[in-house]
Amino acid sequence: MTISATADYALRAILVLARDGATRPMRADEIAGATGAPRNYMAKTLNALAKAGIVSSARGPAGGFALTVPPTELPLARIVDLFDEQRPHTRCMLGNVPCDPRRPCPAHSTWTRVTAERRAPLATTTVADLLAGRTSATAPVAPHAALPARAAV
Repeated sequence: MTISATADYALRAILVLARDGATRPMRADEIAGATGAPRNYMAKTLNALAKAGIVSSARGPAGGFALTVPPTELPLARIVDLFDEQRPHTRCMLGNVPCDPRRPCPAHSTWTRVTAERRAPLATTTVADLLAGRTSATAPVAPHAALPARAAV
């Protein structure tokens, strides 16, 4: 599945906060360093997550960002959908005409099912599942490159 760079950075930031930020808020530059994201870009991404209520933000020397939603209750779709708008299917797959669900083409129902199934893992997998290497709360996932360990501050 392909997601935008912003959604990718947002997911990485949330994973860092879920893994390392449980005991204290983390600064945007710490999160940017842990994810490899540009600092200004990460700050804007974190502010969008704060506006959506997924993280909290506090200013000052002891400030930073912290998760407001438990990782077990935070589906990946809630994060990705902030940055990657779901687009309705408007063009017929078999021609250069508008899609008409009332008079579907032969590909319509199959394509509708494929697109729904493609998105389903985001809706059913939580941040906690991802950190634990599970999908949809049950299936194990093959190992992949882990997030780098947080540097000592």
